[in-house]
Amino acid sequence: MEIYTVNIDGTDLRQITNLGKANWAPYFHPNGKKIVFSSNHHSKRGYDFQLYMINADGSGNLEQITTESIFNSFPMFSPDGKKLAFCSNRNNGGTRDTNVFVADWVD
Repeated sequence: MEIYTVNIDGTDLRQITNLGKANWAPYFHPNGKKIVFSSNHHSKRGYDFQLYMINADGSGNLEQITTESIFNSFPMFSPDGKKLAFCSNRNNGGTRDTNVFVADWVD
């Protein structure tokens, strides 16, 4: 599962990730230059999902955003780009609960 972008009319199809495994739940940063997404490409077990950010034009520059817990996904920026909301299994007390976190975003 890789991430692609395409114009609404179907033109300019671009592959953004080429990481293997599952890369999903992409969301554009409000400036349109970056995409945040969830991936398990680094995981040997396959279920450790962390958040990453990459250039929206497909030029790379992969940056890991989260490191805690084994599940982080569904990232979304506030319209002004100052907050990042995401779901995570951190702090769930060993249950299967997934909680929503809101973090201040600092470029």
